[in-house]
Parts: sequence; structure tokens; C-alpha cells
Amino acid sequence: MSSSSKIRVLIADDSAFMRKVLHSILLAERGFEVVGEARDGREALAQTEALKPDVITMDINMPHVDGLQATEQIMATNPRPIVVVSSESREGAETTLKALELGAIDFVAKPSSGIDLDMSSVRDELVRKLKMAAKVRVVRTASRTKVAHANAASKPRTEPGGNPGAVSERAKSKSVASATPSNSKFPLVVIAASTGRPATLMKLAPLFPRDFPAAVIIVQHMPGAFTAQFSEQLSGMCAIRVKEADAGEILAPGTAYICPGSHHMRVSPTGRVTLDDGPRILGYRPCADVTLESAAEYAGALSVGVILTGMGNDGARGAQAIKSAGGFVLAQDEATSVIFGMNAEAIRSGAVDQIVPIEELFSAIAKRVALVCGAARAGAQ
Repeated sequence: MSSSSKIRVLIADDSAFMRKVLHSILLAERGFEVVGEARDGREALAQTEALKPDVITMDINMPHVDGLQATEQIMATNPRPIVVVSSESREGAETTLKALELGAIDFVAKPSSGIDLDMSSVRDELVRKLKMAAKVRVVRTASRTKVAHANAASKPRTEPGGNPGAVSERAKSKSVASATPSNSKFPLVVIAASTGRPATLMKLAPLFPRDFPAAVIIVQHMPGAFTAQFSEQLSGMCAIRVKEADAGEILAPGTAYICPGSHHMRVSPTGRVTLDDGPRILGYRPCADVTLESAAEYAGALSVGVILTGMGNDGARGAQAIKSAGGFVLAQDEATSVIFGMNAEAIRSGAVDQIVPIEELFSAIAKRVALVCGAARAGAQ
């Protein structure tokens, strides 16, 4: 951020009305200064270079150069914190996730109220996320093409002549131990993340093998339309089965369950998914603490909590519950975190057993799961 006491914002949106709404919101808030407005991605690129704003609000659907192209170019050549302001529709969710993959920090969903866009309903969220984004340490990111190649490379390979769902023997050989005995509980891994960096999960999730001997729950701060799309996106790049969690289903090893963004998710004493669309808890819905606490109660020493980069402190209380139940807690380290917030709070709580960079996180998870699987088998004999 600049030495000025105010956060300097560039607004990029092709709608004059939306630019006026965003400008008026920031004008009414102390600590913000709108230094420029761009009508399309081309202007956003030029003004980013000339004005060097502290943070950018980025629309996606713009003429000439769209928000995805602008985000990719800005993050590759002149990185700045970008908060996407986009539609909550299915199409909006897909493009917003692509922007986050390309390096945008976070997003704010436009209200779906037609012509009368009541942005006052998201005023607090917008202001909070812009303030947080302005503090983020941004880095140059890979191009969209490189990201696509990386995603393709992470998909499970098939045997010649096999069907797309068939994982090769080579891929199978890389898997962890086989599933735990059917008469015992299996390990339960709960991963807590913020909307800030789905790209972090896109690096981690493809490393889980098809026959991973634990159930995996992913709790990410996103609206419901976004988590549905995100689960589809992850499913296409992962060997492990990925799905959005359904109320009442029984958790099983080898599956990653995405918590619906519109609900809190708990694990019942019988290992079933329970969903609650009640009010936000400590400002979050879904709340990772809720899921982690129920996982600790259900799985005890077989529970593994993983706290990734993200804004806020969600997950710290849940990490303590996992630790108290005899489980194991991992946190992403500061060096590989874009936003050292959620993981920092968990570490500060004293509940974290191991702090690792994102590149080593799956290995640490797999090692703990293999250990508790071995203990479970020994106990069953």
C-alpha cells in the first residue's frame, strides 16, 4: 500500500451506473480514495500502470479486454490486489473462479435484483474485503495458459483404450495405504480455506489419489452458486471423487465433500452430513469452526484439521477442538500464503502441530493419515 493514509482504489466496470454506485460507497467511507475509473479491461491495464492503485475492483464482462484478460495481464506484469465484483449466476461463478485462479484476491457478488442493483446490501463486505486486499502481498502469477496446462497435467491418467474415469496403474501406485477396515472409523480430513485463494486448493486437491483412505471435507467461504461450480471444477482435475455435500449422506473414504456455500456443515455422531442454513456464525457461513468441531467429536484422534491461507480467523477454534480430541492440525506457512490470516490465527492459538509450505502439505496429510490408519488396523486386531 502507498504511504498515504488512504487506500487508493481503481474501479473497472463497463457500467456507468455500477461505477457510480461503487464510487459513492467508497466516497462515504473514511480511508478510501478513488483514483481512477476504467470502462473496460484495456483502460484498466493502462490506468493500473499509470496510477499504481493499492487495490482494483474488477468487473468480468467488459468490452475490448474482459476482466479475465485484464486480471491475467495485471497479475503477470504489474501485480496489484484485485477484488472481483461479479454476478452470482452460474456463468458469473465460473468466470469469477477463473479470475481467482489467475491471481485475483477475492470477490464480491453483485445482488441479483435486476435493474435496481442494491449494492448497499454488500457495502460492508466490499469495504472489508478491499481493506484486507490492500494489505496483501501480491506476486506475479502464471498465465492462464500455464494454469490450464497445469490443471490438465493434474488429471488422472487413463490406460490406453480405457475409459476417462479409469485411473492408470501408475497413478494407483502413488496412492496412500488401502482403506481402513470396514468395521472401524476411518480418518477424516477437514480443510478450511477462504475465498481469497481457491488456487491454493487447486494445487492441493489434485494430489489426493482415488483410493485415499480418508474422507475429506473442504469448507470455503463462498456463496452457494460458487461452491457448486467449484466442486465441478475440482472434480475435473482430481483423481479423488469430488462432490458438493448433500444432507444426510454418509461420509466415505476416497471422497472430497465441498461444503455448500449457503450452509454450515456438521458431521453427525453416525458419520452423516448435516446442513444448516441458519445465520452466520462469527461472521461466516459456511463456518469452518462448526465443521472442525463436529469432526473432532466424531473422529477424535482420527481427525486431521488443515488451515490454509485466507482472511479472518475462522478455523482457529475448530483447530483447538481437533487438537483437544487427540487429532492432528496442519497449517500452511506464511511464506506460501497470499493472506496469512486464518492460518496465522490457528498457529497463534497453539493448536497447530505442523506448519508447512503448500507444496509439502499433501505429503504431511498423507503421512498423518497413513499413521492413524496403521493404528486403526492394529487396534482392530
